[in-house]
Amino acid sequence: MAKQKLSLKDNKNIALVYRLQTAEAVTLAKKIAVWLKAKGYSVHTAPQQKAIAGTKAIKTQAALKKMGLIIALGGDGTYLRAVRILEGAQIPIVGINMGSLGFLTGNRAEDAFNVIDETLQNKMDLRPRSMIHTLIRRKGKVRAEFHALNDIVIERGSGSHLISTAIYSEKFLVSEVKADGFIIASPTGSTAYNLAAGGPILHPEAKVFVVTPVAPHSLTSRPLILPDDLQMSFKTDSRTRS
Repeated sequence: MAKQKLSLKDNKNIALVYRLQTAEAVTLAKKIAVWLKAKGYSVHTAPQQKAIAGTKAIKTQAALKKMGLIIALGGDGTYLRAVRILEGAQIPIVGINMGSLGFLTGNRAEDAFNVIDETLQNKMDLRPRSMIHTLIRRKGKVRAEFHALNDIVIERGSGSHLISTAIYSEKFLVSEVKADGFIIASPTGSTAYNLAAGGPILHPEAKVFVVTPVAPHSLTSRPLILPDDLQMSFKTDSRTRS
């Protein structure tokens, strides 16, 4: 598959997301902001954090969607926070690792300026990742809607009862399972909770999701790998839900 190059030629807006608890991340964010402004870019601080000096604070989702690039300074938690802030908007993210976990933020802090410079010069490959779009319905009404890069987890909470769940692909019943919970993981998230629960590792660019039961009450319940363009439904029995 031919790789698509990232191009910012028509969009000079860049937003920074930084690890809140790390002084080093804040310091680097300030340096990057000054450096980018000197190159003629409009630098913004993403929502839910204190604005970096000299940058514009993004206060609305509409303003965030005008960004051409997000730079995440931190670990995987910071990267995932950047994804959550985007709420499904298709904006590229460059991750700089300044945390303890860096599976998603694979670029070292000392290489930050070189990595960002190569990105601005359209030398970086754009690697799309599948996300999970989720709706929570109760009594026929949508109660919540969100997007996830890694996984969605259905769990029993603090109760002792197993969750009795019917799993549908489109309108067809796939399986009925009793378990402590279920993990619906994207290829990106397949190496996280899914792997710990015995699920398979998926290629990052595979167009599939995996559904992995957590401690199922059956010897035959196994992870399901399904195309990511299917509409999946999980219907829990209210008598077993906590």
